[in-house]
Amino acid sequence: MDASEPGFPVSAAPPRPQVAGDLAWGDLAAALAAGWRDFLAMPRFGLFFGGVYVLAGLGIGWAALAGSNPTWLIPAIAGFPLVAPFVAVGLYEASRRRAAGEPLTWRAVLGALKGHGDDQILSMGVIVFVAFSFWMIVAHAIFAVFMAESGIGGGGVGETLAAFLTPSGLAMLGVGSIVGALMAFAFYAMTVISLPLLVDRRHDFLTAIIASLAAVGRNPAVMTGWAALIAVLLFAALIPAFLGLVVALPVLGHATWHLYVRAVD
Repeated sequence: MDASEPGFPVSAAPPRPQVAGDLAWGDLAAALAAGWRDFLAMPRFGLFFGGVYVLAGLGIGWAALAGSNPTWLIPAIAGFPLVAPFVAVGLYEASRRRAAGEPLTWRAVLGALKGHGDDQILSMGVIVFVAFSFWMIVAHAIFAVFMAESGIGGGGVGETLAAFLTPSGLAMLGVGSIVGALMAFAFYAMTVISLPLLVDRRHDFLTAIIASLAAVGRNPAVMTGWAALIAVLLFAALIPAFLGLVVALPVLGHATWHLYVRAVD
């Protein structure tokens, strides 16, 4: 029985993953090129997951505005990329199957969310949800500290944007950006390798997180550069009403799989 099958015994789980410490900048370019080739070779999966991500983003934005409190909109959009690694799980499986020459079916790709029948990927999904919720709480707390006397919160978008251009508003945006960047990087370090690893092998999510942190710790410059590139591309893709994410998310998802393959022996 193959180790990737749900019935594979836990006692026969693969050994603890070994993480490379020699990643180079060229590996990022190679991963992006491979990700682009995967997207072109099987666009139906990339467009599907990218479309789901776009619809989710539009839904979050609509919910923030419909609640007559646009102060939730900016942190919601800023924190939205936190859920991208979990959305990309199906893309990791598609890239894995293409490289292994296995059948590319919707059932197999969508079934990747179940992992190896041990709920480890779903456990990571819970962590993703908690991280996004925690960011929203922290962002609103920062808003309360700097803008409690501003009188906004129930006004319109124009009033809110004007308040953000005041000294207090700019200070809030500065502090919020720093705190958000630190939280986002910590979350990135936990998930960049762990989710592809859980798709590829039978491990518990704590082992996968440790491997992910090790990959970032042993290759700080390159992995930080990858985080910065992901952030820039995702936020640039957000600008045209989230529509750029239809391409950016699948390409980055496929590319992250190839970077994982290079990083984990």
